[in-house]
Amino acid sequence: MTFADLLVQLVNGLAQASTLFLLASGLSLIFGVTRVVNFAHGSFTMVGLYAAIAMAERLGGAAGFWLALPLAALAVGVLGAVAEMLILRRVYQAPELFQLLATFGLVLVLKDAALWLWGPEDIFGPRAPGLSGSVELAGLAVPAWDLFLIALAPLLLLALEALLARTRWGVLVRAATEDRHMVGALGVNQAWLFTGVFALGSALAGLAGALQMPREPASLGLDLVTVTDAFVVVVIGGLGSLRGAFLAAALVGVVKTLCFALGGVEMGGTTFNFSKLTLVVEFLLMALTLVLRPWGLAGRAPAAAQESPALVEWVRVPGVRFAAGAGAALLAAAALPLLADEYAVVLATDIAVFALFAVSLHFLMGPGGMAPFGHAAFFGVGAYAAGLLAQAAWPMAAALLAAPLAAAAAGLAVGWFCVRLSGVYLAMLTLAFAQIAWSVAFQWDDVTGGSNGLVGIRPAPWAADKAHFYWLVLVFGGTALALLWRVLQSPFGFALRAARDNPRRAQALGIDARRVQWLAFPAAAAAAGLAGALFAYSKGSLSPEAMGIARSVDGLVMVLLGGLHTLAGPVAGAALFTWLQDEIIRRTDYWRLILGAVILLLVIAFPRGVVGGLRHAWKERS
Repeated sequence: MTFADLLVQLVNGLAQASTLFLLASGLSLIFGVTRVVNFAHGSFTMVGLYAAIAMAERLGGAAGFWLALPLAALAVGVLGAVAEMLILRRVYQAPELFQLLATFGLVLVLKDAALWLWGPEDIFGPRAPGLSGSVELAGLAVPAWDLFLIALAPLLLLALEALLARTRWGVLVRAATEDRHMVGALGVNQAWLFTGVFALGSALAGLAGALQMPREPASLGLDLVTVTDAFVVVVIGGLGSLRGAFLAAALVGVVKTLCFALGGVEMGGTTFNFSKLTLVVEFLLMALTLVLRPWGLAGRAPAAAQESPALVEWVRVPGVRFAAGAGAALLAAAALPLLADEYAVVLATDIAVFALFAVSLHFLMGPGGMAPFGHAAFFGVGAYAAGLLAQAAWPMAAALLAAPLAAAAAGLAVGWFCVRLSGVYLAMLTLAFAQIAWSVAFQWDDVTGGSNGLVGIRPAPWAADKAHFYWLVLVFGGTALALLWRVLQSPFGFALRAARDNPRRAQALGIDARRVQWLAFPAAAAAAGLAGALFAYSKGSLSPEAMGIARSVDGLVMVLLGGLHTLAGPVAGAALFTWLQDEIIRRTDYWRLILGAVILLLVIAFPRGVVGGLRHAWKERS
């Protein structure tokens, strides 16, 4: 690779970094003030790109292109303000994770709204008038638009810093980032401040999307990709730091470009393909940052550990009544194949598998007080372990016993790093590890089958019948649920809740809080791995999506829909989410819009989750 080639690649990486900076700056502002983990941020970027292309085509000419950029950003800013006023303002008093659930519902709504407005095909935008050509740099042609983006990013950084430093509104935003409760105590209208910040952050996301008009087509898959990159940049740079976001965006953009430019490099007789790292290098950087400097490159170390007292008071110890109810529910579920058709049995199998997955996640989120965003990694490890053992001609029973052990080993390793952090930092580190695991499964063709996955994962002959396999899932899932319930009633379970409620007091009582939380990871991972193994055998095939971000988000949705206050919550949430998804998909192409609207209604009506809300209503009546 020549110097000129390297220079061209660096220009491309810095141009991409400009977009990442706009994304991350908006997300950082929103989180810093409102404390909302905004999963819809990528959706605003997607809408901004679609809107810019539509406006440029409608207005026409050079003026139309340049007017479309600010108009698209303004439109997305208005959309963000409306979403904040109609949805998020109603759930600010709920725990932060329920606000995440609301933004996930918004993601589903916006995706199908874009599908309805612009169709399923990718849409290419016009080239930038006056900047559609290239500029010669070191003898090679460099797109003029890339140079424009590189020059634009520092100007926008200076403009944002001036807005925050030299205006009264900016001073209030910075004060709210430090202590939003004190700002409210001083008489500032927090509602309008939050709306303004959300509108500005959304407008920056929309502008980031609009600026991609000459570089890439608008597509429906842009939302999840961009929000993941934005989270990475925000964490590496430091929450609430615009300059940190700028530095992190440049670092990520340049490192990804260098990996692509290096390609295959031979070292000691072995060829290393650095281009494959482009799928995961930003998550490696994020994991390294969180391990070495959790508050980011330009962030400040938090004064105290982040806690979620609103979640603590809702989590109850499972009792005898819960055991009796769970036993009765299992008996009723076991009778289903005798009363329903085969399709209902298959759906019930999926519900049972995902209920176990949701309960394993609840084990960490509720009693453990931790919120992993990458829990699907353990689900995927168990699924791939079972699939590989099945292809190695292991008996199904042996594979189902070995898969949880493989997932537990992964949980032990991941947990050792994660329990040193808390709050959003812990969540992001689990996401990083999950994406690293997904990248391995996606690219290790010789072992995992790569993007094609594994096929031919067939149950044993005695479990091949749908009803028989359903009963097998009930037996394994019920046993795992009973074991988790027993752990919560053991001294370890009480120590885990003590470490969650008050780590300092627990430490004073002789409880090693970090060690207890660490050991909770392999327990939860083993249950998730068992669910993954059962999933692999039920479907007969496996793909890397089993441990993708979407699967982790589904798990969060299931737990939060049901509620965190009891083990029955995630079971109910998994049943509700899986059933709704299946019913809506069979009836309309716009199933995400309907499912998202239902999730939003449930979040607003039951901010404690469905089970938690019904329990609270029952107590109020009695």
